[in-house]
Amino acid sequence: MHFLNAQQKSSFSAVQQQKTASARARRLFFQWICMGLLVSLAHAQRRGGQAQYGPNTRVPGGIEPVKALEHKDEPPVEKPVITHHSITVSGRTLHYTATTGRMPIQTSLGVTDAEMFYVAYMLDNAGPKRPLTFAFNGGPGSATIWLHMGAFGPKRVKMLPNGFMPAPPFELEDNPDTLLDKTDIVFIDAIGTGYSRALTPEAGKKYWGLLGDLDAFGEFIRLYLQQNSRWQSPLYLAGESYGTTRAAGLSGWLVDHGIALNGIVLISTIMNFQTTAFTAGNDLPYISFLPTYAMTAAYHNKLAPELNGNPTALLAEVKKFATTEYPVILQKGDSLTPQERQDAVAKLARYTGLSPKYIEQSNLRIDLSHFDTELLRDDSKIVGRLDGRFTGVNESGTQQYPDYDPSEAAIRPPYTSAFGNYVKQELGYQTDLVYWVLGGGIGPWEFPGLNRGGFPDTSEMLRHAFAKNPYMHIFIAEGYYDAATPLGGVEYTLDHMGLTPQAHQNIRRDYFKTGHMVYIDRSALDQLKKDVDRLYDETRPQ
Repeated sequence: MHFLNAQQKSSFSAVQQQKTASARARRLFFQWICMGLLVSLAHAQRRGGQAQYGPNTRVPGGIEPVKALEHKDEPPVEKPVITHHSITVSGRTLHYTATTGRMPIQTSLGVTDAEMFYVAYMLDNAGPKRPLTFAFNGGPGSATIWLHMGAFGPKRVKMLPNGFMPAPPFELEDNPDTLLDKTDIVFIDAIGTGYSRALTPEAGKKYWGLLGDLDAFGEFIRLYLQQNSRWQSPLYLAGESYGTTRAAGLSGWLVDHGIALNGIVLISTIMNFQTTAFTAGNDLPYISFLPTYAMTAAYHNKLAPELNGNPTALLAEVKKFATTEYPVILQKGDSLTPQERQDAVAKLARYTGLSPKYIEQSNLRIDLSHFDTELLRDDSKIVGRLDGRFTGVNESGTQQYPDYDPSEAAIRPPYTSAFGNYVKQELGYQTDLVYWVLGGGIGPWEFPGLNRGGFPDTSEMLRHAFAKNPYMHIFIAEGYYDAATPLGGVEYTLDHMGLTPQAHQNIRRDYFKTGHMVYIDRSALDQLKKDVDRLYDETRPQ
């Protein structure tokens, strides 16, 4: 999950006050693109090869030290809680063990400066060579509650069949689409999310950034493999939203530390942030978002009848326009002839459901916040960002930016409530710590190349992993109505990574008639399960 809603904008206003329109646009993008308490999100340039990890590269066996706890202040080691359970999947009863605890993350001097919360599910009597998957959400600032309790864990938050919120109180149900029949799975919360904690402010600053975050997750994986004798297991990552940013970067980090992956599951993917940054001089996001605008407008019956009723044909038509005619239109800018401009306005009105006058006044460029407030303005509604199927009340008929995300508002309470009960009552983990679901535990997020004018991008790290490990396979799930990580953005990224034909053959994608959290819809989760099962079946050693 990956977002920042409009209610949180005030917490950012003091970070970067800019007077120019371009700076305001950049700030609006970064306020919207990240989840939780991501502040001062900055640009980072693409970095290549092994040197991409720079001076922050860690060696197996420990994170580099900062001023932290002395040995005499070492916190007591928390003993994991072990419980035993069973679930029936496809007529087969699976007996499994859940291990819940916090993994100490140490500096290279052996001093613990952070603890990462995890829940591991292991099939009983399966042996050390069973596939093993490490799963995480994103943000930055999101706990891994969404993949854990919505998609891949043995329990699932009970929602309405289409993924909308039921009436409270909220419940859990067995998840017949759990991955446990294919793989053992470890759900990990990033430092500063869930129950994961940095033990000092200095340590937190070290881990709250692209490179430090990769170090922490890489070290967690190394420790888990070592402590549980799982070095011979086929290894997988599963990430969602910024978790896909992390998974792409982590694939390169791991292979450089001698750990090769069999496969990666990417849900709602973003690797190159240029594809979603509505900044002056960057026309790429207008192209990336157009297919998502069209799918959302069609869902709400705002397009011509022949477009509203055929999502597959609509997507193909809009993608063709977005990758052929639209880039040329934007590139010409003021040099467009009156007829060319009129034709462009008509095409964009056809695909967005917005009025030709509004598109003309927007200079043929519609950013996300304006689309979400304008599409259903006549109905006094705003459109969800994480999932365009969701709508909310438009509190003012003149507002230009949504003051909240109705799709986020519909899913957070059920997951928060259900997990709070589950972790204590069924997993037996006792703590009075706040479980930071979204934000609250992290500070400013650091990207390398802060002042170099680039954009965060981990696709080069993924290309680097493919170069060193040609056996790796990837499955990518894309939601039609996801405006946090639009499908046009990931497709552009994949087409511009410079991958070999063989690597492209190892990447498979599927579309879902849902939003950012593709799995909240019951039928979509069934579809996702089949897709991910295929990845395991194709990559598991015989």
